[in-house]
Amino acid sequence: MKKLVLLFSFLIFGLGVIYALDKYMSICMEKEPCIYTSAKKIPKKKAALLLGTSKYLKGGHKNYFYTYRISAVLELWNARKINAIVVSGDNGTKQYDEATAMYNDLIKAGIPRKYITRDYAGFRTLDSIVRAEAIFDLKDYIIVSQRFHLERALFIAKAKGQKVLGYVAKDIPGTAAAYRMKLREYLARTKAFLDVYILHTKPKFYGKKEKVTYRI
Repeated sequence: MKKLVLLFSFLIFGLGVIYALDKYMSICMEKEPCIYTSAKKIPKKKAALLLGTSKYLKGGHKNYFYTYRISAVLELWNARKINAIVVSGDNGTKQYDEATAMYNDLIKAGIPRKYITRDYAGFRTLDSIVRAEAIFDLKDYIIVSQRFHLERALFIAKAKGQKVLGYVAKDIPGTAAAYRMKLREYLARTKAFLDVYILHTKPKFYGKKEKVTYRI
């Protein structure tokens, strides 16, 4: 019985920590407004960092989180709020390449390929954020993703001293995929806090500096 009570206490404590960190990140973003939903209102920056996700869900269905992120970065480009795009995603296997999927779809949408740079080593949000500056020399840029993801990405970027804004891609509330993503996000926020302040986690890969080409 004592073991059961102890286990339950640890569970409650753990959930409390996760909830507190989730609220902490949200409040930090509210204190210093840096998340925008309008391409007209967001200040102009040199580049956007488009955070990757799978183009398709398991079973082959379209992943609208992906679709809406592509649409969001196109809004920024067409409004001339950015002059270059770094697409950062997982490329763990030859069959799974988030960065190239985003690269190809942006080209199909009319953005010249020379203004799109691929980051193949964006295995985690932390990797994408740290490599944005370390490899691609982005320090003052716009991060594009859904709001629940943006808050964590901005938290990491600001902890690293980067001057960033977030542009919100459309969400897909009420779906099973949305609930799964948001549940995972609660755990990811706890991990992000530990990575930044306790573990001082580094990206899986660094590599050589890469040049980003900007529209004039």
